[in-house]
This record gives sequence, C-alpha cells and structure tokens, in this order.
Amino acid sequence: MSVTYLIVAIPLGLILGALSGYYIRKKFVENRYESIENYSKKIFSEAQKEARTIKKEAELYAKDFIYKMKVEFEKDTKEKQDQFRIQEKRIFQKAENLDKKIEQIESRESRTADKEKKIEQVDLELRKKERDCNLLIEKQKKKLEEIAGMSGEEAKQILISSMESEAKHDAARIIRRIETESKVEADRKAKEILSLAIKRYAGDYSAEKTVSVVNLPNEEMKGRIIGREGRNIRAIEAATGIDLIIDDTPEAVILSGFNPIRREVAKISLERLIIDGRIHPARIEEVVSKVNSEVEATIKEAGEQATFDVGVHGIHPELVKLIGRLKYRSSYAQNVLQHSMEVSFLCGVMAAEVGINPKKARRAGLLHDIGKAVDHEMEGPHAIIGADLAKKYGESNEVIHAIAAHHEDIQPETVLAVLVQAADTLSGARPGARQEMLESYVKRLEDLEKIAMSFNGVNKSFAIQAGREIRIMVESKIISDDQSFILCKDIAKKIEKQLSYPGQIKITVIRETRAVEYAK
Repeated sequence: MSVTYLIVAIPLGLILGALSGYYIRKKFVENRYESIENYSKKIFSEAQKEARTIKKEAELYAKDFIYKMKVEFEKDTKEKQDQFRIQEKRIFQKAENLDKKIEQIESRESRTADKEKKIEQVDLELRKKERDCNLLIEKQKKKLEEIAGMSGEEAKQILISSMESEAKHDAARIIRRIETESKVEADRKAKEILSLAIKRYAGDYSAEKTVSVVNLPNEEMKGRIIGREGRNIRAIEAATGIDLIIDDTPEAVILSGFNPIRREVAKISLERLIIDGRIHPARIEEVVSKVNSEVEATIKEAGEQATFDVGVHGIHPELVKLIGRLKYRSSYAQNVLQHSMEVSFLCGVMAAEVGINPKKARRAGLLHDIGKAVDHEMEGPHAIIGADLAKKYGESNEVIHAIAAHHEDIQPETVLAVLVQAADTLSGARPGARQEMLESYVKRLEDLEKIAMSFNGVNKSFAIQAGREIRIMVESKIISDDQSFILCKDIAKKIEKQLSYPGQIKITVIRETRAVEYAK
C-alpha cells in the first residue's frame, strides 16, 4: 500500500511541482516583460522629448542663419547695385565724350579733306613752277658753261679739290698744334724718366763671338792635341760638339762653334788637359764630363746671382737655370744676361716713376729675353717662346704679356708691357751696346734715303746720326708748310712699315724759300 502510494505520489508530485514551477516562471516572465516594456516606453518618450527639443533648436538656428544670410545678401546686392549705378554713369559719360570726339573727328576730317584738295592744287602749281625753274636753271647753266668755257662737272671737281685742299691745310694746322703741345709735355716727362733711369744705371759691355782661342805652352802641344792619326782631336770634337782649328797660328788653338756653352766647356776642358798633360780619348771624355757638370753649376749660380742682384725672388728653379744660360748668349755682341739685368733695372726705375709695382717691372725686365736661352728645341720668335716658358713655370699674366709684347709680336695692352719695350730699346740702342755688320748698316742708310726720295716734292735726303735721323729737303714750290708736316708723318709711317731697326728714327723735313737778286 505504501509502495503503491509512493509510486503514484512521486510522479504526481513531480507533475504538480512542474506545473507550479511553470506557472511561477510564467508569472515572473510576464512581470519582467511588463517592466521592460514600461522602461522602453519611458526611454522612447524621453527620446521623443529630446528630439523635439533638438528640432526646435535646429529650426531656431536655421531661421537665424537664414536671416543673417538674407541680410548679408541684401547688403551685397545693394553695394553691387550702387557700383553698377556708378559704372553706368561713367559709361554714359564716356559714351557722351565719344560722341563729342566723333563729331570733332568728323569735322576735322572734313576740314582735312578741304586742306588736302588745296594742298594738291598747291602741289600741282609747285611742280609746274619747279619744272619752269629747272628749265631756267638748265638755260643758266648752259650760259655759264659757255661763258666759263667748262662743264658743270669740271667746275664741281675744281670746287671739291679746292675744298679738300683747304680742309687738309686746316687739319694739318690743327694736328700740328695739338701734337706740338702734347709732344712738348710728353717729351719733357719721358726725358725726365729716361734720364733718371740712365743716370741711375751704368752697365758693363762685353763682346761675344763665335770663336775662342786657347793658348798653348809650346808648338809641340799641337801634335799631342791631334794625337796618333788624329784620334785625340776627334775625341775632343765628338765629346764637346765644337770644331778645333789647328793652323799656323803660333802657340794657339782656335775653338769654333755657334753654341757658346759648348764652346766654353771645350775651352775649359782643353786648358785642363794641357795642364794635366795626359791627353787621350778616355781622359778627354772624363774631363769633358766633369767640366759639363761644373758649367751647369756655374749657370745655376749665375742665374741665382742675377735674380739676387736685381732683387727678384720666387722664380721657378728651371727659369733660374735659363737665366743663367743667358750668360753665354749674345745679341749683336751684347751679352744677353747683362742686357736682361740692365732692362730689369731700367724697368724698375721707370715703374717707380709712373706709379706701378717696381718689383713686378724688374721681374718682367729680367725674364723678357728668356726665350733666347733655349737652343733650337722650340720654333718661333724668342718673345713668344719666352712667354710660353713663363706661363709654363707659373708667372703672372701681366709678366707673360709683357714678355710676349716687347718686340710687338702681339700688341702691348698694359703699361708694364710698354715699359719693358722702352727699357729693352734703351738698353740695346745706347752707344756701343751692340754691333752691326757694315753691310747691313750701309743698306739701312740707303733704304732710309730711298724711302724719302720716293715721295713727290722731295729734292734731297740725308741719313745722319748713324741712321738715327734723316733730313729731307723739299721743293718749296710743290710742298707748302702744312703739307711738309703731313709729308713728315707719311714718311715716318712708311719707314715703320718697311724697315726693321732698334730704337727710333727722327724724320726732319726742311722747306726753305730763297730770294736771289743781283746788283748791277
């Protein structure tokens, strides 16, 4: 009974429990749903209120913004309307002005047309009168030609030649006056500078030739120099490059060669061999080699001494050697190293007088003939060769230009170049500085006189002062005083163009009128 009761009671209890739980849960869910729905409704109502508030604020802001825009638009519109009114007034005024101007132009055009008609009539009348005048002029020309006995072209040529002659005379007078005034001042200043430079320098003079003489202790030494079958003399010539001339000259041997350095080496070597007494090919080569080294050292010392004497420093060592080589070079029997030092000193003195750098001037003067130091390794004028060497060893552009222009291989463009040219001429042109061959000297005198005689109106010409001056006698009936001045300049230009000479040549034209009468 109890078991059956339990079997029935347990499921029944479970069913009742489940039903009561379901009921309870349903109630709980329904209550919760109601609370959630109420809360949602509350939130929705609050959101609606907030949305209505935002909407009202947005509507107020939009109305305010639209009102402001409307005010600004009306303001801008009013301003633009005002501007349009002003522009419209201006346009109306311009249109009125244009109408007035058009009326004025039309009236002017009408007046211009009337004037053009009158001008055309006047032009026709003038042309007619011009034709009449031309006919009258032609008739008068013919009458004048008949009276004068010459044509109009001939009269014109006579008039032109007369005016040309008068113009030449006037130009000659003006040129003569200007050049006389400038020449007086220039001569005074130039003489002052040159005389000061000459007074402050006194240069040595030495003559160089192409032969050297070695004195012998006795005549037997000639045979020893020649050697068996001439082997010694051949060895000396081969080692030195100098010709030995052994002739009937008593106790002397002549060394001949155009290279002065080799000739000096040969002379010293031969003198040492004679003192030593051992003359054979091996000893000859040994002595010549040793003397070569000594001469090279002497050349370097001479270059250094020259730079020290003239006060020029910082020259490239290779240029110093080339300066030393000038000791053994000569130009018209004038030693080139002494000449270069003389030009350097003169340049420095004149540069100090004219107000440029004396050190740079002395440098350019010392290096101006450096191109003569090289033998035949380089071709061309020594001035251009010297400029190339100076450029190679780092000299300044002014010094290079002065070297290149000192013989006018290029046109001098600086004061320094002109000073080097003047100092070079002064050094070479002073009395006794250089020697010239008699034939070339006589030929230059003949050429001077020949050039002078080639001009019309020249009667006689005389080259004087060793070719430094030429005096020309002219026919007084052919050449006037003014024409003699022009003739003098023409002769000077022709001499400059055709002749080559050191220094300058003075041209003097002499015109005289002689009156002769006999008392009977």
